[in-house]
Formats: sequence, C-alpha cells, structure tokens
Amino acid sequence: MSTAHQENLARDVPPWLFVSALVTTLPHVTHLPLWLSVLSGTFFLWATWLWRQDRRQPKRWLLLLLVVGCCVGILSEFRSPFGRDPGVAMLVIFMAMKLLEMRSRRDAIVLLMLGYFLLLTHYFYSQSIFTGAWLLVALWLVTATLIRLHATAMSAKENMHYAGQLLLQSLPFMLVLYLLFPRISGPLWGMPQDAYSGKTGLSDSMSPGSIANLVQSGEIAFRVRFAGPVPQRHQLYWRGPVLESFDGTTWRQSMGRRRAETIQHTGDVTAYETTLEAHNQRWLLALDAPVSLPADAALDGRLSALAQKMVNTRQNFRISSALNYQLNTDESPGVLSHNLKLPPGNNPKTRAMAEEWRATLGNPQAIVNQALRWFSDPAFVYTLQPPLLGPNSIDDFLFQSKRGFCEHYATAFVVLMRSAGIPARVIGGYQGGEMNPRDGFLVVRQSEAHAWAEVWLEKRGWIRVDPTSVVAPDRITNGIVEALPSGEPLPIFMQMHGGWLRDMRHRWEAINNTWNQQVLGYDAKRQLELLSRLGLPEADWRNLVIALGIACGALLILIMLWALHNAKPEAPEIRLWRRALRKTGVDCAPWETPMALVERLQAKQPALIPQMEPVVRHFLLARYAPDNTEHLAALRAAVASLPRRRPD
Repeated sequence: MSTAHQENLARDVPPWLFVSALVTTLPHVTHLPLWLSVLSGTFFLWATWLWRQDRRQPKRWLLLLLVVGCCVGILSEFRSPFGRDPGVAMLVIFMAMKLLEMRSRRDAIVLLMLGYFLLLTHYFYSQSIFTGAWLLVALWLVTATLIRLHATAMSAKENMHYAGQLLLQSLPFMLVLYLLFPRISGPLWGMPQDAYSGKTGLSDSMSPGSIANLVQSGEIAFRVRFAGPVPQRHQLYWRGPVLESFDGTTWRQSMGRRRAETIQHTGDVTAYETTLEAHNQRWLLALDAPVSLPADAALDGRLSALAQKMVNTRQNFRISSALNYQLNTDESPGVLSHNLKLPPGNNPKTRAMAEEWRATLGNPQAIVNQALRWFSDPAFVYTLQPPLLGPNSIDDFLFQSKRGFCEHYATAFVVLMRSAGIPARVIGGYQGGEMNPRDGFLVVRQSEAHAWAEVWLEKRGWIRVDPTSVVAPDRITNGIVEALPSGEPLPIFMQMHGGWLRDMRHRWEAINNTWNQQVLGYDAKRQLELLSRLGLPEADWRNLVIALGIACGALLILIMLWALHNAKPEAPEIRLWRRALRKTGVDCAPWETPMALVERLQAKQPALIPQMEPVVRHFLLARYAPDNTEHLAALRAAVASLPRRRPD
C-alpha cells in the first residue's frame, strides 16, 4: 500500500466526510426500518463525538461484532440478503460504520466511493424533482470532499467553487448520455420481489371500506389531456375491474375469457391522452366505452381495457371512447347466469323485497327505477364513516344503518337486482377529475375512486346505474368534498379546495407533470423519434454507441480548446528554464528551488555547474527583479549557449 494512502487525515477533513455521508444516506430514512435508521444515526453521533474529543476509534474486534450484528438484523428484517431494500440497508449501515474507522486517506476514499454509489440508489425509490435536486447538491458536496482530501491548501470557498466548476463541465456529458444512451423499459431496479412494491390504487377485489380507505389518499392516479372539449363531469366514468363474483362480503373478478364485446355507439368519439401512474395492475382505466386502444392493449370481454403486462411504470398512451353506446345487447347465457348468482341463505329481507318488486312490477326497468327510488329516501347518508355491519350486511345496511360509501350502495343495488332476476355486476374505477388550469390536464386522484353498477336489460345490453348519484348527486357533479355531510373529517389535501393553496397545488402539479412528461417520459420511442430527426431512422445499440462516442469526443475537444483558450500564458522565464532543463537533461522536481538544484549538482554532478550556474543566476533575476527585460535577454543567451547533453 502506498504511503499516501496510509497518510493520516488532517484534523479538518472528517467534518467534510460526515456531511458527505449524511447527505448521501439521509433520504433513505423514509423507507428503512426504524431500528436501522436509529442505529445509523447513533453511529454518526458516535463518530462525531470521537472526532470532537480527539479519541481513538473503536477496536477492530468491536467493529467486527457490530458488522455481524447489523448483517444478522438486516437478514432477519428482510428475510433475504438479495433485493433492493436489504441491499440499500447494507450500504447505509456500512456507510455509518465506516465513519467509526476513519484512520487514513484510504478509508476516506472508500467512504466517498461508497457515497457516490449510494447516490444512485435513491432513484430506486423516487425519480421526482426533489430527488434530482437533492442528489445534485449531494454530488456537489461529495465531489468537494474528494477535492478537499487531496488539496489541503484550498479554502472551503475555493473548494466548493472548484467542485461546482467540475459539475458544470460535466453537464454536457450528462445531456449527451441522457439523449443517446439506450433506453430501457421498466424500473431502475428489477428484482421480482420488490421492484414494484408500494403501488397504490384499485384492487382486484372489493369489500366494505376498501374504496373508502383509498379515498383518503391524495396521490394522483392518472392525468388526461383531451384532444377536444372536455366531457361533463357526470360523464367521466373511468372503468377498472368488473366484479361479478360475490361471497356475501367481498366482490371479486370472475375468471375465464369472454368473447369480444359488441359496442354500438352514436355521436362523436372523445379522443384523449392518458398518463397513467404505476399501479401494478393491467387496467388502463379508459373512459366508458373505449373504441380505440393502444396497439399493446385490448378489451377483456367486460369492457375493461387491459395492457399486455402489469402497469409497473408510468405509461403514456392514447385512447378514444364513445360516451353514448350500447354494450353486448346479445349477451351469452353463461354470462347472464353468472351475474345472477348470490350466496345462499343470507340477506333474507333484501331478497324478499326484491322478489316482491319482481312479482308486482315485472318490468326490469321498473324494478331498477323502484330500487333508485328506495335509495332516494333522505334517511340514506353518504359517508366515509359507516357503522360496522353484521353477517347479513345488506339487510343491515338497507333497513337499519342506511349509512355507507359508494361500495355499500353499489353492492346493495346489485344484490337487489340479482334477487329480482336481473343480471347485474359491480364496476370499480374512478369518477370525475379536477382540471388543472396551469397545464390543461384533467387530474384524477385516488380520492376519486368509485364503485357503480351495471345491469343487463333485454335489447339494451349492459346499462350503467350509479345509485350513489341518487343518494349524493353532488358526488358525481361536483366531487366528493361537496357530497360528504357537514362535519365529516377530511384529509388535508381535500381541505385545499379554494384560494391560493389550491393555486399553489395546481402550479406544483403542473411542474411535476412537465417533469414526468418531458424528462422521465423520454422513453425508447421518443429516443427513436429524436434519432430519426438526426438522420438515424434505424438506430440500434451499435449506432447509439457510435453516436455517443462522436458526441463525447466532440465535447472533449471543445472543453480542451476552451481550457487552452482560458489558460494563463506561461511566463517567458519559466519557458526558458524548462528549455534549459531539457537541453541539459537535468531532472528538477516541481518543489525543488533553483538554488537547491545547484547544491545538488555540486554534490553529484559538478561538471554541470559552469553551464547551469549562469542560467540559475539570470533566471532568478528575470523572475524576481523589478525590471527583468535585461535579465530576460541574458537568460535567453545563457540557455542558447547550453550544449545538448544528458547528465552522467
């Protein structure tokens, strides 16, 4: 190992290392286990205390025990040494523990290299604007620390300025790599068990309270930009899973393939572009009824638009939908029979009432109207806080509590219809959306999650029926905030529905949307479009490598020319001194003064003294005398008289 690497650290270097370790690990606190964050913080404080008190680092046997204990704890927490989360946890704890053994420059270099690597891991969890800004600042600080480690004579201000210059010079290379490096589809991290964890959105099942819980989230589910006029809010039903199997408590999707839908539509078709956030399902959440889909998507026989693969990354696609349509007027008997099934023996009051309607009314449309009139009773309340229901949950809801959310009303309505002999099913999705005036996108949040019903009527096919629109019409026309009773506790984001706070939210979401569309949305397709405009229509990885090489080479040449143009011209006496050294073959280290060189030559090569002594004398006068013109000419003559030879 070299002596430079074994060199002890200067007293003022560890604070730089502490800051670098902190900025590269701090954002991971939000997703690491609490015990791991507390332990890492303890190691940070311990290392800081040791430095402040100028005490020796812990013994190596103690550090070894700590490493083994932390590794065992991480394996116990994550049940595996492989994957994103255990890997990041290991890096964070190793970074904190490395601070406890900062003895030499080599240790500091290891810590800084670990810091550079940790910067990349933050993009495994978030690619937001905040993450990018934080990592740029962290990169600046880590680079400044690396410079400080080697340039001890620099002040802190000069150090930071130099690091900033290096980063600015790297920006063109970042841009070239961003534009030309081959794009990959999928997330930055691809381990199956955790690459797509943490996604929120609709589930493929529904039970009382599931959508009410989802409504508490203000996260954006998707954004939509319409090619023409924006439909009325009551027309915005974004279709997700179709739930046809009911066990008395939970609705689930029925398995099995269906024949293709028969969609008859009238009127204009609405075209729009959707930016769908990752939700780890296949639903594209198209507006009822989709008539044109992306090439890699299809309908499932229930009018739900599905992608070929799980939507595990943000996706952008175009869809056209018909708002006035008829669906499957000629439905298969098997599907109709399946959508009449109910678990035997439960909810006897509901069944009895539906059978009575069937006997007295007969006409399916009249039965549907009667059910909606039943829900129009003012005793029914739309609320996020319904009471718990018993085993006969529909009976309890319809005849006792009469308080529920959209899933309660949709479930009760479908059970009534099936009990009356009318095929019916529950549809999960989103209803409505909020227009952002800053960028013209309709924003649909998780809080717009909704459930409604569909009934099949002869010669009319599947008809949407939303009982919530009868109980709380404001939910459909104005949004959930206007529909909930006064005094209902609302999440903070729902309370920002007016004034400057709402405008600030719109501005920030518009900025985020631009970041998502223009920066994160630069995928393989857009890269190919760019390369086509640059004259590479059939670009593959070979062409990209060539383009990268040419672009980076051109940048290097430009930076070199810029550096040469801005370099300070070398003093003429320095040039003459270097020429004298070359002609005589004398080796002079940068730190060796001319007088020290003369002393060394007198001891080892006295034959060179008659030649070098006048050069040294005139060089010192030309370098340091107030008026060096005469001495510079003498130096030039002395150098010219030197013979070309090498030292013995």
